[in-house]
Amino acid sequence: MNYFLVLFFGFCLGAPTRAFISNSPLGKTVQILVQKGILAADESSMTIGKRFEPFSLPNTKENRDRYRRLLFSTPDLEKYISGAILHQETLENKNLVDLLLEKNIIPGIKLDTGLRPLDGTLGETWSTGLDTLSDRAKRSYQLGARFAKWRAVFKIDEIQGLPSSLAIRENAWGLARYARICQQEGLVPIVEPDILMDGDHSIETTARIQEFVLRSVYDALYQNGVFLEGTLLKPSMTTPGIQRRESPEKIAAMTLETLKRSVPLGVPGIMFLSGGLSEQDATIQLNALNQIKPPGTWKLSFSYGRALQHSCLQTWAGRNQNIEDAQQILFERAQANFEASRGLYKESNYPISKEPLFITRYQY
Repeated sequence: MNYFLVLFFGFCLGAPTRAFISNSPLGKTVQILVQKGILAADESSMTIGKRFEPFSLPNTKENRDRYRRLLFSTPDLEKYISGAILHQETLENKNLVDLLLEKNIIPGIKLDTGLRPLDGTLGETWSTGLDTLSDRAKRSYQLGARFAKWRAVFKIDEIQGLPSSLAIRENAWGLARYARICQQEGLVPIVEPDILMDGDHSIETTARIQEFVLRSVYDALYQNGVFLEGTLLKPSMTTPGIQRRESPEKIAAMTLETLKRSVPLGVPGIMFLSGGLSEQDATIQLNALNQIKPPGTWKLSFSYGRALQHSCLQTWAGRNQNIEDAQQILFERAQANFEASRGLYKESNYPISKEPLFITRYQY
């Protein structure tokens, strides 16, 4: 049956049909993904090149493949990682995709094609790629992807009144159109409204703006007929601007309060991005969230890129003799965050980097 006919009858007929959809491939994929964490390895060639520069490692396809092979072949990574978001270059490499499939790690794909200036705003952006999305989603499914992600970016600037209502509406609608198209092509959409850490604003300001952004996103998802039980949310945590500090406990409390006001309980899981958080902060704050998470709400887990890969890449540095040590670090980072997703992380168990990973107006 056409998936959108299923959706239509689900909305009309209620719970029995919705239960059927939850047992569909989309529902099953979501339930697998939320049990562990997601490795975000979808960096563009340009971004990986910047990360290779400190090691004088040429930004060639061969070296990019070597690094991704190191990540995906990490022994026992599947104990703590259920999915991996890939760049198109990686998804086109069957050998790398097979490494994930052999571990029962679900391949995913980044489907937005980057940020462009949004005319009529003060330097805000919108995410491109909707015009070719259906064909690219279909191709990604054929190559083995079963979920996708699309990143929209919001910058807070209280003096300039950012984010503007125009930017919020434009990006919320783009996320909703993406989600609908992905579900049509058999992919679980991860919806990523990223509130940047740039600035010196308070955590209360972030909470107020993030609540409005999330409500706008879910209103657009509803208008587009997106089946929420077949989606995941990938937000930033509710933190102050990078120039201020708050305790993990306050960040956890404010994040949960914002989510409770904004995110429907029908969403099965919230897989936080790490943004500019250090490896240490990303893990500790996820742990704090799960220690106070009310029962019966969403699964709170992680979809980290830099907060999983940073020390791993630093250790590898392009040298084959360092592969095992680098993989051990990745394994320990994945294990630590898996434990944090259950509120069971103990800081003394693992070596962990406190190095800030913040990059102004981060793009990849």
